[in-house]
Amino acid sequence: MHNFVEFNHYVCYNLNIMQEKTLIIIPTYNEKENIDVILGAIFASAPKVNVLFVDDNSPDGTGELIDAHCEKNPQVHVLHRAEKSGLGRAYIAGFKWGLEQGYEYLFEMDADMSHDPKEIPAFLEKAKECDLVLGTRYKGGIRVINWPLNRLIISMGAGMFVRMVTALPVSDPTGGYKCFNHKVLESIELDKVISNGYSFQIEMTHNAWMRGFSIGEVPIVFEDRRYGFSKLSKAIAREAFGMVFRLAWRNRFRRRQPNEKKQLALRRLGK
Repeated sequence: MHNFVEFNHYVCYNLNIMQEKTLIIIPTYNEKENIDVILGAIFASAPKVNVLFVDDNSPDGTGELIDAHCEKNPQVHVLHRAEKSGLGRAYIAGFKWGLEQGYEYLFEMDADMSHDPKEIPAFLEKAKECDLVLGTRYKGGIRVINWPLNRLIISMGAGMFVRMVTALPVSDPTGGYKCFNHKVLESIELDKVISNGYSFQIEMTHNAWMRGFSIGEVPIVFEDRRYGFSKLSKAIAREAFGMVFRLAWRNRFRRRQPNEKKQLALRRLGK
């Protein structure tokens, strides 16, 4: 019993240390109704993480509300951008800021509670053994709430299409709940990432995979947003469709790099 208590204490201590080195990046545009809710849920599940909002000059007062939280809580930060310029550019700005500040684990998370902050500890636990951790809505069953059937079919079909065309070996390549080890982001030329809509998720995961980084998946429950409006559009869907073929074309000319951990193990074995 004593050993079990000591082990649990070590696990909790280790996760607390990881939380202190973790940044949750949340792009916002007209998300005023969600800010208090998402911050409360994040700190209830992972009290030591830091949060960075990237706000695109929201006209509904989202930026001002985040500023008020920053004044009260040193774990909350914000980047104010002059105009709405897309999901991908928001995350790139957040990644650059987080890497400059020295964070080791950098999350992508939506502001609307569709990504449950309760899963943050599970992501960090998986991050001990994987370089990139993805939240999966479909592996081992379908875990999506409040979506109409046609949107669910489109999402699952898009995932199958991505895997078939690019050979990306993940069950939910279009999902946006992720945890990157800083090594992954440092290896990617962020200014050369061309996607800006939801295809950004596909391109970033593909970049990590092609560079030989290990990818793990954590089952999540995805619940459609409670407040505000979805940013999905036909233009974003077209961009994603085109990006899949761009990535497949890249595969023809660039071999996937071997995973560094596997290569190190093989060298130790003399192979």
